[in-house]
Amino acid sequence: MTDPGVHPHTPVIVAARRTPVGTAGGSLRDVAVDRLAAGALEAALGDSGFDRVDDVLLGNTRGPGGNPARVAALRAGLGHGTPGTTVDRQCASGLSTVVTAADLVAAGAGKYYLAGGAESASTAPWRARRPRDAAEPPVFYSRAPFAPAEIGDPDMGPAADLVAAEAGISRARQDRFAARSHRRAVEAQRSGAFEAELVEVNGVRTDERPRAGFGERRLARFPPAFTAGGTVTAANSCGISDGAAVVAVTTESERRGLGVPGVRLLARETSGADPNRLGLAAVPAMRSALGATGRAPDVVEFTEAFAGQVLACTDAVGIDERAVSPDGGAIALGHPWGASGAVLLVRLFHRMTTHGHRVGMAALSSGGGIGVATVWELVP
Repeated sequence: MTDPGVHPHTPVIVAARRTPVGTAGGSLRDVAVDRLAAGALEAALGDSGFDRVDDVLLGNTRGPGGNPARVAALRAGLGHGTPGTTVDRQCASGLSTVVTAADLVAAGAGKYYLAGGAESASTAPWRARRPRDAAEPPVFYSRAPFAPAEIGDPDMGPAADLVAAEAGISRARQDRFAARSHRRAVEAQRSGAFEAELVEVNGVRTDERPRAGFGERRLARFPPAFTAGGTVTAANSCGISDGAAVVAVTTESERRGLGVPGVRLLARETSGADPNRLGLAAVPAMRSALGATGRAPDVVEFTEAFAGQVLACTDAVGIDERAVSPDGGAIALGHPWGASGAVLLVRLFHRMTTHGHRVGMAALSSGGGIGVATVWELVP
């Protein structure tokens, strides 16, 4: 029976697939970003039942430039008539592309979208500033500015230390959260919880990073990684990674016609915050999205860039940390920047459709102080 309160153009995810996540320089080191994305695009399209695609939207932050979404769409065999759009909103890129696809569906601009993100830190080109003349050598740099220097543009690690300190998140609590992420991811791998969502790439079938031996006692031995006397370490932070993730977005009326389950969008919010405390940028977005629905999430997927940052956000919003990333998050799996927001939705989709969670939230904070939060409802 059709829910009379649901508009036929309500956006719904009906399929979600991802590649394994590989540590930079590891198992996926030779796979370019368009090849990573192409595998996820093909799999998501095959699961969706779509007979055409109106557009492909992919997040990517580190190159190679051009329009990787179009290149990946062509490589995936979607045909010359399928365009592509590449989005760079730093770590929010993959989630923002899905929000954009959902907005296009809701507006009636199209009915069939593949959206997500891809990142190959292993093959990303070097970046160098152009010298003023031939006598000067190029100067290499690691990242573009996220905010004007006069406002404050800290690197991620020191910013995470600041957020954890101001929120009163202890080192022990961060290590406990990180150990839980690894334990959950290892258990999910062993139980086969990831199998339905994974796409094999170059013979790689499993996520590379989760460690069975990363318990709290071991994590406690790691020194501060970014700030003298700080609480953020290499072990309670994410790893730089390679990977891709894609979801298929359509209308509620099309979903019913396809006869497949899905998760429909209840609310999505994007917020800005102080770039010096960029890890907290998701807080206003989460509050607004949850307030718009009046529904408490059964499960939450949040990009685990740093344990202290995740805990500061969940504390601020009143979410039980144990509800976050029930099969492990980016601390265990890795953080392929432009893809990570889409990885959240792949995990959320499969968690909700497999376990029957009625309401789920995917959220993250991004470079420059941008937060994105989405809330979804299971539809059988």
